[in-house]
Amino acid sequence: MGYFEALALKIDSNVARTTMGRLFRLEGSGHEKEVKHSHFLTEIRAGLTTFVTMAYIISVNAAILKDSGGTCVCLDKQDPTCAADADYNSCLTDVQRDLITATAATSGFASCLFGLLTNLPVALAPGMGLNAYFAYQVVGYHGTGNISYRLALAAVFTEGWVFIALSLLGMRQWLVKTLPASIKVASACGIGLFLALIGLSYSAGIGAVTGSFPGPLDLGGCPSQYLDQFGQCTSHKMQNPALWIGVFLGGLFTVILMSYRVKSAIIIGILLVSIVSWPRNTPFTYFPYTDAGNENFEFFKQVGVHHIQNTLNVIDWHASSNPGQFVLALITFLYVDILDCTATLYSMAKFAGVVDEKTGSFPRSTIAYCTDAFSISIGALLGTSPVTAFIESGAGITEGGKTGLTATTTGICFLLSLFFAPIFASIPPWATGCTLVIIGCMMMRQVVAINWKYIGDAVPAFVTMVFMPFSYSIAYGLIAGLMTYITLHGTIYLIRIISGGRLIPYDHDQQEPWTLDFKTDLSLGRRIEKVKELFSVEVQAVNEDDVRSSH
Repeated sequence: MGYFEALALKIDSNVARTTMGRLFRLEGSGHEKEVKHSHFLTEIRAGLTTFVTMAYIISVNAAILKDSGGTCVCLDKQDPTCAADADYNSCLTDVQRDLITATAATSGFASCLFGLLTNLPVALAPGMGLNAYFAYQVVGYHGTGNISYRLALAAVFTEGWVFIALSLLGMRQWLVKTLPASIKVASACGIGLFLALIGLSYSAGIGAVTGSFPGPLDLGGCPSQYLDQFGQCTSHKMQNPALWIGVFLGGLFTVILMSYRVKSAIIIGILLVSIVSWPRNTPFTYFPYTDAGNENFEFFKQVGVHHIQNTLNVIDWHASSNPGQFVLALITFLYVDILDCTATLYSMAKFAGVVDEKTGSFPRSTIAYCTDAFSISIGALLGTSPVTAFIESGAGITEGGKTGLTATTTGICFLLSLFFAPIFASIPPWATGCTLVIIGCMMMRQVVAINWKYIGDAVPAFVTMVFMPFSYSIAYGLIAGLMTYITLHGTIYLIRIISGGRLIPYDHDQQEPWTLDFKTDLSLGRRIEKVKELFSVEVQAVNEDDVRSSH
């Protein structure tokens, strides 16, 4: 054993015996429910990996929400978007910088709170997809939608408290238990495919694939100047130097390091590509000599906290001004977010190996869902779209993250990024693209757990997997799989009833059992009792830890 390995073991051992070690139940802490193979330095490294992988959200979320117009007011009667209005565009620049601060602060707060209360290695931040729906459909481009930016924030704030109520009543946990086992596994695999597609795209990846017409996808990899108005390569496919930098340094080099079990392999790959891409005099620079490149480079050189001036606590509480659109936005946020976040949380918990196979649940699930919901409302106060669990948390889990210390580390990094947001916002998408593909590969390993023996279970699971990436939505993939499952099993059940039990599929005995317990899981009174029992147990556990720590 080398000197550094011995030093790492000593640090892990010493930290495990501290109050923090007991709080996160690290191995060697003496806690009766300590998490096996969880070590301080590994958790820190995993948290850093998750942060570096999802740091793109700092700039991307702000850029998307800026298109809603924020609190800027357009006074041009000829052009309702004020696209050429200098004052309006100046206001948008200020709003975008406010949203960069708001995104980092919200992500930091939510991830720290989630890690401390749930002890799960899952980071939270304003979700992709929901931010686009918020900006382009609810508020509309530059405020041309049905409701204002301020009123949309009221819908998001309200959504958070509705989620808390649903979580306390056990509805979100009940939703997970109602899902057939194969669809649960397929959700995790589908998220892996979804991550891979994101990693191959231009927006947050290496740009190897693009949209297409009339087909859905096409080979990409061309420099940005050869993209048409629909984002499709007109020529020079696979000739973008940034693509190959991402593939070789961020992809193959990272996999080689992982094959030799080099710690921090993912972080090394991402940082290597980023550092190589920052000099300006290269064909793969992140700061080309264009208007956008010059603006990004000037922002990159700034250090210090930008104080929020335009988006802090600007919620419009007068929903009566447009009640129909307000309720529509609220309901849409609810059903998309509840399916999206619930599926992601369950999949990440399963990926981390903390899901109880008998009950189909994970520890502190109620607190996890409530924390996620509370963070949504806090984010609305800062001016951001709904917060959700990030599938990029799989990067930290792949690095060995098993406890809430991973999520807390990620949160602390987000809070520190308030001082260095321009740097972290300048991690190129091709630096993280291959990382997402690698994580997708890791998550796909669960596909063998799907019940392929019975076609009534196999087809809905497959539909769930393929719909998630191709509909670009975890929620829609889950809906497609559930509808297929209900239709198939409902039809087979009716045929069996009508035929008096004579017409039964030949392999019906291979069907997996349902995990839902109707007597306990569907009883409202029982769910309320579980909530009371949960919080009493958690308070008792915290008190016991305090007593032990004092001794």
